[in-house]
Amino acid sequence: MNARLLPLCLLAALLAAAFAPGARPAAAEAEPKPAAPASAEAQAKSAAPAAEANPPADPAARWEAQVQAYEKKDKESPPPAGATLFVGSSTIRMWTTAAEDFKPAPVIARGVGGCQISDMVYYADRIVAPYKPKRVVFYAGDNDIAAGKTAERVAADWKAFVEKVRKALPDVKIYFISIKPSPSRAKIWPEAQKANQAVRESCQAAPGLAYIDAAAPMLDAEGKPRAELFLKDMLHLSRAGYELWIPIIKAALEKGDARPTSAGPCRTGP
Repeated sequence: MNARLLPLCLLAALLAAAFAPGARPAAAEAEPKPAAPASAEAQAKSAAPAAEANPPADPAARWEAQVQAYEKKDKESPPPAGATLFVGSSTIRMWTTAAEDFKPAPVIARGVGGCQISDMVYYADRIVAPYKPKRVVFYAGDNDIAAGKTAERVAADWKAFVEKVRKALPDVKIYFISIKPSPSRAKIWPEAQKANQAVRESCQAAPGLAYIDAAAPMLDAEGKPRAELFLKDMLHLSRAGYELWIPIIKAALEKGDARPTSAGPCRTGP
């Protein structure tokens, strides 16, 4: 080929390639590759409702359904004011015969299964104050210690409960039933005994409070829990257990009614 025609041939070839169908500039940005499918775990997280990622700020809110059920019941059939209010954990919730057991005194039972004393503090404005009771009979504490709380913490939470209730009901009498010696929780019994003693001392130091020792009669001559007082789970009370408690609590209420009430502070130590 003529040397002078070679550059012209090369130029023609380049122009033909540039304007050919489907041609694209050399500097064009590469087309992004399709994203890889998300893993099953990632898909589950993205599909999860916002509530799962943002649980209630206060753990006590997990008992909301039980409290709302009581509020619905009270709206449908308002209980009388001036009654004896039994409140606390499953020991109270499962005491379905409390109203019969303490006749003729009117009784309201409002137990929240699984709760701790701090939960009762959280819900006191809704599960205690609205009833305007003459007296409050309280049972909770063993769930607290089973969850790792110390005797000092139990006593402090009890103090917080008393103070919150007294803000709404300054003249109400409040009774603490001792933490029971459940066989299934034998490992925590030493700490529970310390908690009982701390609460006993706080009740002795403040008017309008009373400690009911229902634990000692539940032990046999060797200091072991009497199995017949508990259900098969060796945690909750059997009917025999409640029958043991009834006269003990009645005697404490009669004695407490004879004592003056004052909204003084509840002491938890020296």
